[in-house]
Amino acid sequence: MIGMRLRQAQAGFFDRERILAATTTAERKVLSRFGAFVRQGARSSIRTRKAPAPPGQPPSSHTGLLKRNIFFAFDRAHGGVVIGPVTLNQKEGMAPRLLEHGGTIVRRRSGRTVTNRYAPRPFMRPAFTRELASLPPLWRDSIR
Repeated sequence: MIGMRLRQAQAGFFDRERILAATTTAERKVLSRFGAFVRQGARSSIRTRKAPAPPGQPPSSHTGLLKRNIFFAFDRAHGGVVIGPVTLNQKEGMAPRLLEHGGTIVRRRSGRTVTNRYAPRPFMRPAFTRELASLPPLWRDSIR
């Protein structure tokens, strides 16, 4: 007859807290690296030139402000990474969103209404898509 006996988990065999801590640490490291790669890809896609970029291409950088204000941060509460530009214009805060997705903005200037239409010039989504293929290899051997 074959017998089997279960033992309580020994130290080093299956330490749940230790595995969860290693997973959390690995998740933070991997997603932070991924965020850094996407940020760098978005920054490098924005060319410095005087003329506006053609619609559908990443925007031109006239002052360098957009390039310098793309950041990433690991979101511990949701277990993800947030990547993108900070709000550049305190008054309206629409510039990065309008560049990425396009759209219309209506303003009042000197007592009259002015409507500006913007064609999309995506820079974050293409950078994210390019780096997405590199995410699985980042996870390889990340939990120790």
